[in-house]
Amino acid sequence: MSEFTPTSEIDTPAALLDAYASGQRSFSGLNLSPADLKGVDLKGADLSYADLSNADLSQANLRGADLSYASLREANLTQADLRGAMLIGTNLKQANITATNFHEADYDPTETQFPEGFNPSEADMRSDRS
Repeated sequence: MSEFTPTSEIDTPAALLDAYASGQRSFSGLNLSPADLKGVDLKGADLSYADLSNADLSQANLRGADLSYASLREANLTQADLRGAMLIGTNLKQANITATNFHEADYDPTETQFPEGFNPSEADMRSDRS
């Protein structure tokens, strides 16, 4: 069993990627605002309650990641892969979501905050409320 780095000690993109490469997937409450995470692979990571506002996550693989209650305010998510991600209560206000893949990502219509004019249904997202 490998030892994991406490999220409070992960304060750079390099530290995050090293922890992920060593098998760690739980990064709840992480604060990397702002950060250059362009093109990173964080597939399946738990980034719930993380502060990634103003981060560059363009072309990032966040497929199946838990971003519940995370702040992605003003983040660059251009061409990011968020297929199947959990976006319950996530703040995506003023995020750049050009060509972002949200296919089957879960969201809460009352709590998830999207950029103005964004339609989750047109992005093939799934409401967690019936």
